[in-house]
Amino acid sequence: MKVLVVYCHPSKNSFTHTIKESFIRGLEDAGHSYEVSDLYAQGFNPVMSESEYIREGFYRLEDPVEKDILNEQAKINSADIVVFIYPDFWTASPAMLEGWFQRVWTYGFAYGDKISMKTLEKAMFLITMGGSLKDDIRVQQLEAMKTVMVGDRIRNRAKKCEVYAFDEMTRGYGNDINRQERIETFSQRAYDLAKGLR
Repeated sequence: MKVLVVYCHPSKNSFTHTIKESFIRGLEDAGHSYEVSDLYAQGFNPVMSESEYIREGFYRLEDPVEKDILNEQAKINSADIVVFIYPDFWTASPAMLEGWFQRVWTYGFAYGDKISMKTLEKAMFLITMGGSLKDDIRVQQLEAMKTVMVGDRIRNRAKKCEVYAFDEMTRGYGNDINRQERIETFSQRAYDLAKGLR
């Protein structure tokens, strides 16, 4: 399997980074080939320009697509599976990833009458959360994120879609006593998910 990991977190000093590293170890141990789009490390520009808006808003296939976007689209079309790894920031992904979708899901690639984006075998979301899924509000918030990510952004662009949330990972708020144990448990889970990819 060829896997594209779209990773979005501003700090290596984070649980999200640990999850990404564990997942990659699992890919390597399973013999999968992979590529990482580390949006912060590569300085991805999440801001749609006026010319990009004109192209999208007026469905102008004749207008060019920016080189950085063509590069991301090529990574997608060379992959079998795309895995998004990011933290929950206020019931959404970080602004960098929001902008990635807004710029990469272009007319003629991800939507329109004739698209060039391949149908992926699978899309996966590994989402780190500070709050606890023991709380009803957090469950509702996760369902809202699934509606956006799976229902809208992936929809029929992948044959299968899986969402995994790793919760209670914030520092403080009573989590510190169990945080290291949860880091180990969730890191193993991320590793196993990668190693077991089919």
